Amino acid sequence: MPKGWELLAPAGDKETLNACIRFGADAVYIGGELFQLRAQKTAFDLESIRDAANLLHQNQKKLYVTVNAFLRTGELSALASYAKELAKASVDAVIVSDLGALSVIKKAAPELKIHISTQANCCNSETAGLYSALGADRVVLARELTLEEIAELRENTPPELELEAFVHGAMCMAYSGRCLLSSFLTGRSGNRGECTQPCRWRYHLIEQKRPNEFFEIEEENGVTAILSSHDLNCISILDRLIAAGITSFKIEGRMKTAYYAATVVNAYRRRLDGFSDLDALERELNSVSHRPFSTGFYLGELKKNNLNDGLYRSDCRFIGVVTEKTKNGIKVKQRNRFALGESLEIVSPYSFGEVLKVEALFDSRGEAIDEAKKVEEIVEIRTNSPAQVGDFLRRREEEASKPMISYT
Repeated sequence: MPKGWELLAPAGDKETLNACIRFGADAVYIGGELFQLRAQKTAFDLESIRDAANLLHQNQKKLYVTVNAFLRTGELSALASYAKELAKASVDAVIVSDLGALSVIKKAAPELKIHISTQANCCNSETAGLYSALGADRVVLARELTLEEIAELRENTPPELELEAFVHGAMCMAYSGRCLLSSFLTGRSGNRGECTQPCRWRYHLIEQKRPNEFFEIEEENGVTAILSSHDLNCISILDRLIAAGITSFKIEGRMKTAYYAATVVNAYRRRLDGFSDLDALERELNSVSHRPFSTGFYLGELKKNNLNDGLYRSDCRFIGVVTEKTKNGIKVKQRNRFALGESLEIVSPYSFGEVLKVEALFDSRGEAIDEAKKVEEIVEIRTNSPAQVGDFLRRREEEASKPMISYT
């Protein structure tokens, strides 16, 4: 596969930001303290944004900040001030959904590049061209588009307008639309960064004259996930997205862990750089927690070709991150239990498919142990493995086909 396209990765904290840089993202998008569509725990304050921009620029990479909430009139002056601060922080672009926000930012900080969020639901060339005329530098296309529709849009839009598309991660049940379900049920708006994810809840039917009788909704095999979307996985069709005219490939997940980001970025970076073993890359993507995969609408009408039970599954368990190289091995910040004799896979940008055997194990006091079981304890593995600082370790689970709940 040819080189030169942008791999865009998400980060909700500094640890994940560092992982995205190390594992090959070309750009990273984050949320600030104002007007973003993710929980505030994923927010970077202005000082952290400046630090992130400096770090990325030192590594010849870019930083984008999401400002994609739909604004009220009383918030426009605060947005103008915020845009000026982001420009001073050397942010490379802001991601917006609201036409009013675009206008305010262009006036307040004309040097800031504007990317139109998928939230704006851009489905056609006229809309994309209008955004370009209004000063947008890039459009993140609606998720509902097929490859053929993307190619047609590309052919009929200004060549300087960049096109971005999501290629991996969770998909909102509303796709590119403005979901009102959370607002209706809880008073917390998904369009204001407060979504409670009611599409993941379990629902029953109630008959009007039998208010206390609840009827299960079963889709298949006794489970239901009628409002729960598949996760997106486009590793197998990146070449077709390139041919259609996409120049930036976006991974979803600002609330995901550094381990998740590293694994997914690693797989897509290798594919964009020409790695041809798709089975190995699919195996890599199955190593982190996900719902059943789909290629979305890119290949045409979304078909239910595999059951979406709404449950997360993973072929591997995250074990820890390498924090130090020692004379006789490596030190690891442990996240899940592991023991002597186990074989652990190394997730690294410098090697692929390497395995280390735990032949000697020591706790933080230097005492030999049979099992590491204290979360976040620094333990030492004696090994001649090529694992480097910043690499992640995982254990492939014996019962990988069984769904599992995971925080990764």
